[in-house]
Amino acid sequence: MLNKLSKLTLLLLFPVFSVISSPLSVKEEAEISAKVERLVAQMTLEEKVGQMRIFHANKGVEASESNELILSEVVQEKLKYGIAGIKNPGEFLSPEQAAIHNNLLQKYIIENSRLGIPALFITEAYNGVDATGTTRFSRPLNMAATWNEPLVEQVWDTIGREARLRGLHICHSPEADIMRDPRFGRMSEAYSEDTYLTTRMVVAAVNGVQGRFEGLSAGTHIGAVTKHFAGYGQVEGGRNFASIQISERTLIDEIFPPFKAAVQEAHTLGIMASHGDLNGIASHGNKALLTDLLRDQWGFSGYTVSDSNDIARLHYFMGVAETPDDAALMGLDAGLDIDLYSEDAYAYLPRLARENPAIVEQIDNAVRRVLRVKFILGLFDNPFIDVSKVAAAVRNEQSLSLAHEADLESIILLRNANNTLPLENINNATIGLIGPLVGDNTEQQFREVLGDTQALVVEPGFSLTDEQPFEPRLLTNSENQEGFDNAINAAKQSDVIVLFLGGDKFTAKEAYFARGLGDRASIQLVGLQNTLVEQVSALGKPVIVVLKHRRTLAIPEVNEHADAILDTWDLSEQGDLAVAKMLIGEAIPSGKLPVTVPRHIGQLPFHYSQKNINFKKEYMFLGAQPLYPFGFGLSYTTFNYSDLVLSKNEVSKDESFTVSVTVTNTGNYHAKEVVQLYIQDVIGSVIRPAKELKGFEKISLAPNESRMVSFTITPDMLAFTGLDMETKVEAGDFVVEVGTSSADTLTETFTVTP
Repeated sequence: MLNKLSKLTLLLLFPVFSVISSPLSVKEEAEISAKVERLVAQMTLEEKVGQMRIFHANKGVEASESNELILSEVVQEKLKYGIAGIKNPGEFLSPEQAAIHNNLLQKYIIENSRLGIPALFITEAYNGVDATGTTRFSRPLNMAATWNEPLVEQVWDTIGREARLRGLHICHSPEADIMRDPRFGRMSEAYSEDTYLTTRMVVAAVNGVQGRFEGLSAGTHIGAVTKHFAGYGQVEGGRNFASIQISERTLIDEIFPPFKAAVQEAHTLGIMASHGDLNGIASHGNKALLTDLLRDQWGFSGYTVSDSNDIARLHYFMGVAETPDDAALMGLDAGLDIDLYSEDAYAYLPRLARENPAIVEQIDNAVRRVLRVKFILGLFDNPFIDVSKVAAAVRNEQSLSLAHEADLESIILLRNANNTLPLENINNATIGLIGPLVGDNTEQQFREVLGDTQALVVEPGFSLTDEQPFEPRLLTNSENQEGFDNAINAAKQSDVIVLFLGGDKFTAKEAYFARGLGDRASIQLVGLQNTLVEQVSALGKPVIVVLKHRRTLAIPEVNEHADAILDTWDLSEQGDLAVAKMLIGEAIPSGKLPVTVPRHIGQLPFHYSQKNINFKKEYMFLGAQPLYPFGFGLSYTTFNYSDLVLSKNEVSKDESFTVSVTVTNTGNYHAKEVVQLYIQDVIGSVIRPAKELKGFEKISLAPNESRMVSFTITPDMLAFTGLDMETKVEAGDFVVEVGTSSADTLTETFTVTP
């Protein structure tokens, strides 16, 4: 039953840690360990397994209109033995009501279980706490588009604070998956196609939501569960639950680093396993992955948790366990501490442990890790929330302002023919806000920026789907014809046309297991959108396209017919405020693409850091280049790069050196620019990527201002998994590139000596 990635990988790749990776002092760890041991020694099998299970609050946890706690008989029976945690308690209540509700729930759990062990209350947090009344930030792909690590940490710091004030303790976020297939409906839940950018964003997220670990015991922040370990973003065909094909070298060099950094740099409290498999080995049954690598080699000291029902699915879906009992034993042996939701996996462990007492040691180790997290969170000393603090601190002016700042820094200017933007002299012009992605609050938010006297024509025109939550149906052209005609008529009444196009929560979403579709076979704009932009462009008026979407879209038709394109992905609840400010120049675009934008789905895979040989041949009738390269983003000003200088052109394998470049704002606007560092290994023992992002810095420059930006190139930036599967720096020639995108750089060379 022992599954392995590869003996070669495990023996040669990573040094084994002799201690756990923890920010706690030796004394603090010892104190927590002693408390944990005292509890474990008192626990029955049922109580231990209770600490290895999570159920969802919708299974029988409710609040009455007067905030009284209502628990079903099934839930009351579960809680007799204690529980690891409950997902989403109070999610549809206001923050204050949720705090009251969760205090009552926690009080019940403590008082109605023999040992009084508090429970973890868990949420999701892709773009803010997934609950009523909290701040809705932009989604992770937007956060990555800011290329601003401190700003992203601030966002997640706010998420952590708002969650804790609701009485929550853990979020099943962030996603450290690399996203390279826009067919996948969950694309916008993660950060980028790039390993380094994803790593920096994940570290920022974990540091923020956990309050750099200090906020956990202080009771101000919550723990992070980084997911999905590992390779989940590489599902075949972009279809959720499909198999995953990744070479060990790609796993090591490109997929693992964000998770490793979450563990060793940010000290994530949790890791969630992937729905998928690696080389045919289901991740939920992969001991080499979840124990040998994650714990023994990386030193992970938190708890591991299954994805929804996935331990049981080792039997009835993956087909790698003969029976439900075998599935439970396989998950336990692999190193999974907590079973999320299922009633037919770890629920069987008390019986299985009586039949086979040898597994009690594994159960005890899992329980120790769960209890350790609860002690780190301070739940035993202070399990309740001070409700009086909630109203002033959740979704307040400061958090909304932060969400707006993140919106402004994430918007990407893709096209600006003839300096169409920013719009000037619009007082006597009628602006048309037209298209299926016009939101309910678009007009209101534009009015806040443009004023009540600005002439606006607002016309969504048509819908993309019938908006059924599980299996939405695309509306036919005939169904949308009347709305399409309304949109064209609105455009005719306008002097400047702002088209809101793209996709919505129905055209890109998670494809759930039992029912529900969310992945797509195409990445073109759906419905009549391309026809709309073509016909509106024929009117001869300025056309600005505002793209709103949750997956990368191939937009050659939009690129051909629009005068300007603002790529906004999925902004916060006040996103159209940022769009309006950007259109009139009250704000200046500084976002950069966290992904490559292809011309056609047939170019996939098309991430910029593929092996060099992948770019040898182009497709017939299409061309070789993407529509927009990774890292691309225009501004209303211009930047000039000059004087790329290396402190050394020849270094040893263990030597660091610096590279510097001068960046000058040569335009008329004070603006921000993202300076990007790429490295190419010219000759390697294995075929190397065309180039890899290794650093970035976002700077702000006034007109005519220059600044020297420096990066330190360290040996680990040059290391990769060589022919013998060892991670090493190989001697030879390298190219260093610094510039405004992956496709627009200054270059220099250096040599690593033998």
